[in-house]
Amino acid sequence: MNLYEETCYLMKKYNLTANKNLGQNFMINENVINTIVDESNVSKDDLIIEIGPGLGNLTKELITKAGKVIAVELDSKMVKILKDRFFMYDNFEIINDDILKINLREIISNQKKIKGINNIKVVANLPYYITTPIIMRLLEEKLEIQSITVMIQKEVAKRLCEVPGGKNTGAITYSIYYYSQAKEILEVPNDFFIPKPNVTSEIIKLEIRNKPPIDVIDEELMFKIIKIAFMQRRKTLINALSNSNIFANKEDIIKCLNYLNIPLDIRGEKLTINNYAKIVEYIYKII
Repeated sequence: MNLYEETCYLMKKYNLTANKNLGQNFMINENVINTIVDESNVSKDDLIIEIGPGLGNLTKELITKAGKVIAVELDSKMVKILKDRFFMYDNFEIINDDILKINLREIISNQKKIKGINNIKVVANLPYYITTPIIMRLLEEKLEIQSITVMIQKEVAKRLCEVPGGKNTGAITYSIYYYSQAKEILEVPNDFFIPKPNVTSEIIKLEIRNKPPIDVIDEELMFKIIKIAFMQRRKTLINALSNSNIFANKEDIIKCLNYLNIPLDIRGEKLTINNYAKIVEYIYKII
């Protein structure tokens, strides 16, 4: 029985239809599953946190290679299927909850006390409607995670893996670059899923940095400035920041950009992350 047949069998057995509100699309291509697992470099030293496992098609491969797999699944129907499907495995645990609400730091801390667990990795086919909040939570909380390997919407993948200032740059690009080294792995067509999503997907991997690539006096302020710069991205940086209360007035913004040799007509998307760090430094030292 191949993965497509197994998926159809499970859906029929449990009288199941994918929940669109939860962004459920079940992967039915073995090669894609294997690529995710291989790129994650899963070993018996690893705790794998899988987000939104659904029917468990990816889980099935992770369990055989990882020291332990913790699956965080919101849909109670899926929880029942996962329990039935993997009841024989003692290295598998299910948490029936929202990934954005559970205490990941506590879970990781408890699991690291278990003998043999040395690395923490996140692996998932993420629900597309909450991709960004999930990834940002994993990064901003600075958890003891070595890598994040996920399948997400291609358009989002391009923004996440872009170098700040590149053509696909978004506000999130700077955060991803600051916390991790991102790379694109594989494009995944929509007919590799049941049901077919309306978009093409892509596997990406984020290797968490031990240290950010730049020094910045105030991380929170830097990302606040970046967010403001992208809220009205067609505006120049001067105009975007002029009503933000970051600077007292437009003249102070102009003085800052001149001091840093940044063009006055530049838009926020064209700045490097170092440019933003220098703006924060200027605010602290000059203003």
